Amino acid sequence: MFLQALYPSPEEGWQIYSSAQDADGKCICTVVAPAQNMCNRDPRSRQLRQLMEKVQNISQSMEVLDLRTYRDLQYVRNTEGLMKVVDGKLKVASENPRSLNPKGFQELKDKVTQLLPLLPVLEQYKTDAKMILRLREEVKNLSLVLMAIQEEMGAYDYEELRQRVLLLETRLHSCMQKLGCGKLTGVSNPITVRASGSRFGSWMTDTMIPSSDNRVWSMDGYFKGRRVLEYRTMNDFMKGQNFVQHLLPHPWYQSNIIIKYHFRSRSVLVQRSLSGAGYNNTFPYSWGGSSDIDLMADENGLWAVYTTIPNAGNIVISRLEPQSLEVLQTWDTGFPKRSAGESFMICGTLYVTNSHLAGAKIYFAYYTNTSSYEYTDIPFHNQYSHISMMDYNPRERVLYTWNNGHQVLYNVTLFQVIKTSGD
Repeated sequence: MFLQALYPSPEEGWQIYSSAQDADGKCICTVVAPAQNMCNRDPRSRQLRQLMEKVQNISQSMEVLDLRTYRDLQYVRNTEGLMKVVDGKLKVASENPRSLNPKGFQELKDKVTQLLPLLPVLEQYKTDAKMILRLREEVKNLSLVLMAIQEEMGAYDYEELRQRVLLLETRLHSCMQKLGCGKLTGVSNPITVRASGSRFGSWMTDTMIPSSDNRVWSMDGYFKGRRVLEYRTMNDFMKGQNFVQHLLPHPWYQSNIIIKYHFRSRSVLVQRSLSGAGYNNTFPYSWGGSSDIDLMADENGLWAVYTTIPNAGNIVISRLEPQSLEVLQTWDTGFPKRSAGESFMICGTLYVTNSHLAGAKIYFAYYTNTSSYEYTDIPFHNQYSHISMMDYNPRERVLYTWNNGHQVLYNVTLFQVIKTSGD
């Protein structure tokens, strides 16, 4: 089998090998660790590795805790008015029991029933409080370990370790670039970033800008909307702060004309009709919402997913030229759009879910490179039971979703095909 070493010298660190596809279409990627040296044999190296792992675990736990606390606090605030109503009715009933007639009792019972979802939230708070105490102890222990290591190691050793980490990160990034595109094989558990807005909406980061640009864009609602919010960072989006509001010249979802709009100059750069494309809830996804035309971007460019009357309501894919919005090529998938919950493009392949509700899975895939399709069975957890937007970000390799007023991310697993000079 032909192998190509991307980093052939053991002295330079990790050796990363790649191969072409074998007869079964499978790909083999081999990573060979460098030879043992003084740094590897040094017991302080093991301590540092363990320390870094603990720091990473603590950081992940704190991130999860922060997201959950923010979400639950919003929920508690939303029910604050209801709690005041219940408290007032209970005070009146305790002071004058005769004032509580059957109708009033039923109303009070209904209000209390509405508060029942708070119980698991409060139980989670108790668990989180214990987690905070545990994290505080772990941080204290880590500080002691770090101080002990610092006494044993000089400044040069720390700088050497930092340089090694930076080198490894650079080579790992290079390896990821070599991996390139692949076939979707799995979707992670959902990561709730924020709970905001109405039941329907859209949010994203720009896939065509440098990775240092972390702005987040958000659009609430689906009908006659014109407002786009621009957040400076993901953290600002999570907290609902530091945003700029833009007003589009036309409402979205009310025509089959695609517009390229420049926010800074507030001008329409290009507009082009998507010939024959249905709009105004003619051929939506299963959830409705005037979701007739779905624009998306992946590693291969800009796409429009829609349908037309001549295509009998089946999903049509068109690849667009990003500057002129001209249609370059079109495919008829044969899959009825009203039977699709949502869809997204990864590496030139359209993946379609069979529902927007709980129990949905990725059910269908259409490959534009071969103009062929297959039925798939890739489950994912639809946590809030109503997805109205699902799009892939090729820069981050995650799925962005709007799920019943929650902004949620999913990591994806791709079956990689590595290209080499022997292909």
